[in-house]
Amino acid sequence: MIKKIFLIGYMGSGKTSIGAKLAEILNCKFLDLDAFIEEREEMSVKMLFKLKGEIYFRKAETKYLQEIIDQNEPIIVSLGGGTPCYGNNMERVLSATDIKSVYLKATIPTLAERLFTEKEQRPLIAHLNSKELLIEFIGKHLFERSPFYSQSEVTILTDGKSIDEIVEEVLKAED
Repeated sequence: MIKKIFLIGYMGSGKTSIGAKLAEILNCKFLDLDAFIEEREEMSVKMLFKLKGEIYFRKAETKYLQEIIDQNEPIIVSLGGGTPCYGNNMERVLSATDIKSVYLKATIPTLAERLFTEKEQRPLIAHLNSKELLIEFIGKHLFERSPFYSQSEVTILTDGKSIDEIVEEVLKAED
């Protein structure tokens, strides 16, 4: 019996928006892994990277991911864009019998369009000052991350779809 849905994908793919809507429809808890880490560590992801470094962050991320996997309650979880790509995090998600993993897949132009306007809030891309540089950055990242993302049990193409349409596809994949 699936009790948890883990949403996987690149930043800007809609994990948080889709996750919140799914949780509302399914009447269960929604958790954004990055927000959960910030709450537990009592500092922003940006500050964690700056003060403690990426290795510390990735170890903490794995620890909190396992804590969520071990919870015995229905929950929708939005993973950080890099979460599936480090350590054995994707393996942890896939080996859990009560989790459905869903890759929200958007094309590079769609991601660039969504992210360019909000890049200041995203430390990883804040320094990229043209859409061309952002497209190049996303392309390189997706090339590296796609082998992890594509291991998800379900892949949903999100381009040109509303939140409701995507949520409906996730729910159909639940059946």
